Amino acid sequence: MPSPLFSASLTLARAIDYINHWLGRSVAWLSVFMVLLTCLIVVLRYGFDIGATATQELIMYGHSLAFMGAAAWALQRDAHVRVDIFFRRFSSHGQALIDFSGTLLFLLPMCLFLAFNCWDYVSVAWQRQERSADAGGLQWVYIQKSFILLLVASLLLQAISQLIKTLAVIFGALPRHLPISHEEHL
Repeated sequence: MPSPLFSASLTLARAIDYINHWLGRSVAWLSVFMVLLTCLIVVLRYGFDIGATATQELIMYGHSLAFMGAAAWALQRDAHVRVDIFFRRFSSHGQALIDFSGTLLFLLPMCLFLAFNCWDYVSVAWQRQERSADAGGLQWVYIQKSFILLLVASLLLQAISQLIKTLAVIFGALPRHLPISHEEHL
């Protein structure tokens, strides 16, 4: 029987997974919005000879939010790119050891590096209320730059969840830390 601390840790991991799952599924719907906006831009430009700089920038905002907001969800679902070609042949215990090591040695340092290096970049953009350099562009460049912090925060949280779940597998409290199937429908 797992200790109360271990049970509380697994509850925390499930809560983090729920948050990142919700965030990832939410921003995934931005794809539909971006396709519709792209069609609108094409119709406005080629049908009516009207430029839509702000709408084009809104699509860039959507791309950045979709990719940065869904990164932790992709990690959680094991939908990211793996370099290790032997990983799938290992037992659940071996996979947990690899993911624990990778999270500790690569993911956490990368997140901390990003957090340290982007904090000033984002805070200066907020202080200046940075706007688009293009005429007719959006006035919220500082918000777009804040998506980097969303990436860092969600990946850090997911790293904590991954560490907890991999330790649970290593110590025999869970049978596996990865999802059984990657197939999921919106």
